[in-house]
Amino acid sequence: MLGVQWKENAKGELKAFHQKSLNVPVVELGWCPLPGSQELFLACPTYEVLYEGTRGPGKTAALLVDFGKDCGKGYGAAWRGILFRRTYPELQDVIEKSKELIPMIWPEARYNESEHFWTWPTGEKLSFRQFDKPRDYWKYHGHEYPWIAWEELTNWPSDEGYCKMMSTSRSSNPNIKCRVRSTCNPHGVGHNWVKHRFRLPLNQGQKVGPLIADSRDLEGELEPPRRAVHGELDENLVLLHAQPDYKQKLRAAATSEAELKAWLYGDWNIVSGGMFDDLWSPKLNVVKPFDIPPGWRIDRSFDWGSSAPFSVGWWAESDGSDVWTEDGWRSTVRGDLYRIAEWYGWTGKPNKGTKMLATEIAAGIVEREINWKIHDRVKPGPADSALWKAENGNCVATDMEKQVRVNGLVYKGVFWTRADKSPGSRATGWEAMRKMIKHAQPEEVEPGRFIPRESPGLFVFGTCQQFLRTVPVLPRDERKPDDVDTDAEDHIGDEVRYRVRFVGNRPKQSKHVGMY
Repeated sequence: MLGVQWKENAKGELKAFHQKSLNVPVVELGWCPLPGSQELFLACPTYEVLYEGTRGPGKTAALLVDFGKDCGKGYGAAWRGILFRRTYPELQDVIEKSKELIPMIWPEARYNESEHFWTWPTGEKLSFRQFDKPRDYWKYHGHEYPWIAWEELTNWPSDEGYCKMMSTSRSSNPNIKCRVRSTCNPHGVGHNWVKHRFRLPLNQGQKVGPLIADSRDLEGELEPPRRAVHGELDENLVLLHAQPDYKQKLRAAATSEAELKAWLYGDWNIVSGGMFDDLWSPKLNVVKPFDIPPGWRIDRSFDWGSSAPFSVGWWAESDGSDVWTEDGWRSTVRGDLYRIAEWYGWTGKPNKGTKMLATEIAAGIVEREINWKIHDRVKPGPADSALWKAENGNCVATDMEKQVRVNGLVYKGVFWTRADKSPGSRATGWEAMRKMIKHAQPEEVEPGRFIPRESPGLFVFGTCQQFLRTVPVLPRDERKPDDVDTDAEDHIGDEVRYRVRFVGNRPKQSKHVGMY
């Protein structure tokens, strides 16, 4: 059989062997792309490609080869690549893999240990560099990198640095086709924005995602096309031949069910990240919308943002009465919190705010409440204390309290109470959220038998899609495990935290009661 065949060599290693024709001997290849996602990734011509999926399909090797395949094509020093991880210690694994792989395919390439780069005799250069925060872009501003790569893309909390580096994706050689390549598993601080950017997950059984050519930047201009390639561990015949127990090792190493699903199945629908993934239940914490009973309190909470998103959440607090839903009567506990509506001030891109004025937000809040027919019931709730920070004699809170005009009619402005932001309130707030999430779920003492809930729980209407997109995946801060990583898209989480803390700290009578 001509072509590439995979079989054991004399050392018992699974290797690719190639025979061009019947008249030439079979040759053992130093390296060959595995059938499936590796081949598809290396053949993909799209400008921006993410190689995602389980652990183990050979993503890092394919990333390195993707740069090397254009070496020796006559581009010389014009073919330059740069591969990023957040820290230099994280780069060490990539560097070690490059030392094993590159000499097998390009034995004349040389590695510079002190400067962390490979060079080819024909002038091509691949550098390994650290990129932690968006400000690190300025280390590379003005450079030319026709090939840019990001290893473990979900380790970056936002796409800001990733997108900024595209300004260096260029070449003075018109024959060079620039490209951006990245790899990752689901799970991690950047899970959410990567999932959003590449419209993951792919359809079941799909290896190459559809071309995304309709995404626009902040000025409404079309962005370069991109797509995802999905890889699975079972494709890596070489790894599983050498380590048949590798799946068992992954199962043992995973610290949560979400991490296990990410590593073994490449599952982008996991609730991942850390702060709530061990508690959150889409089945129990998410409910269908229903009409709010007259005796329940309705209020709102707010997290201010301009260049970053703002978040308004509307809440119904149960008085303990049962409520009629489309599925029949539902019992509640006094103090149960239901997130019934929301307004997230973003551009449609994770962590990018609309820069709306405070007066515009206030008018938008009133207009929504009027349309929902709850305006006369909504009471002031907690807001970020930054609203009361005065600049030039004005503050956001004062601007929002001004009268607003909606549909030609004048209404009172929007009033808030100050959220509790005392020392330790962040950790206390996250823990209070965890408790309420847990308390929404009846305890099963034996199969099919539950103990009725006694403590107030946290519920979310299924229409609150931005909450469901961002809050369940909030990651813990690695240095402060009791807090959320503030680099993540935590704006709705903060707003919810204010409201949960408000339950125990609400004044008996707000000075603004009666204005609604």
